[in-house]
Amino acid sequence: MIKFFLMVNKQGQTRLSRYYEHVEINKRTMLEAEVIKHCLSRSKDQCSFIEYKDFKLVYRQYAALFVVVGINETENEMAVYELIHNFVEVLDKYFSRV
Repeated sequence: MIKFFLMVNKQGQTRLSRYYEHVEINKRTMLEAEVIKHCLSRSKDQCSFIEYKDFKLVYRQYAALFVVVGINETENEMAVYELIHNFVEVLDKYFSRV
């Protein structure tokens, strides 16, 4: 199950966030800061899956934008990785220059 969906730029600013479970605002801020720090600090040679606390992070970088999805332990990482790509393709077709 997807817990949250984030779109973040290289400066660490959240551009879009969607949570599928209730999380308090102050905890969201701390969670986003930690997740962004973990994803931005990794090199391109490293895997795009990170185990973090009680869930997994799946992220993908497109130019200066990171798309990060938090999932539970039972979710398929490769399926979510492909979901991210399909989502970006849809945005690209709709807005013509994503």
